[in-house]
Amino acid sequence: MSSYKGHSIFAVILSLMFFHNPLLIALTLIGANIPDFDHEFKQENVYKMIILGLIVFISLYILKLPYYIGLIIVFLGVTFYFSEHRSFTHSIFGVLTLTSAVGLIMIWAFQLVSAVTLLDNQYLVMAILIALLSFLFLNKKVLMVFIPLFFISLFLVPTAEITYIEIVLALFLGLFSHVILDSFTPAGIKIFAPLSSKKVFRNFGLSMIFLLVTVSIILHVPVLFKLFEQYALMIL
Repeated sequence: MSSYKGHSIFAVILSLMFFHNPLLIALTLIGANIPDFDHEFKQENVYKMIILGLIVFISLYILKLPYYIGLIIVFLGVTFYFSEHRSFTHSIFGVLTLTSAVGLIMIWAFQLVSAVTLLDNQYLVMAILIALLSFLFLNKKVLMVFIPLFFISLFLVPTAEITYIEIVLALFLGLFSHVILDSFTPAGIKIFAPLSSKKVFRNFGLSMIFLLVTVSIILHVPVLFKLFEQYALMIL
């Protein structure tokens, strides 16, 4: 199975353990595909990202609108350009940095669109922004499957609240899922890059999966208890 397919499937599986909102599941999937932009074969996309950031920055600056979104996009492109493959962007520091950067882009873009347009449907605004984000980070083959499924899910779940914290958590889960899966490769990952070149392997990945499953179960205990209580009352 190709890398992007494996990371996408793994991210969706993990996201379903924590989220039921299609927007958050989509963000997790997108997040899982972000770290590999440090690879040489995506260098052309990195150049496009930097140019896009400059265009957004200049446009918003001219219009006297918050231009920080453009600067963050440029920052992302520069980060990928100078990162060695499976180094900084695949470390815990890289995951936190990328989560913060992409999260800020989504939150600021949401606030900007809500302020300058007549769209009062926050769910729709966020859905449009996530779709645009997918064009920036997803592989074309994944994109062909993602876009129709994403909009079908929006039709099935027409309204759902989403908070800024949930946006950040979904992106973090997707990015971290990429790191976990890459720890199972023979090359491993430099989890503390650039501060340390120490690598972690399969045992790290297994322990992180166990941790995530445990956290998911704990979060779902109230729901499971309520279902058990309802089932017990039916029997009695």
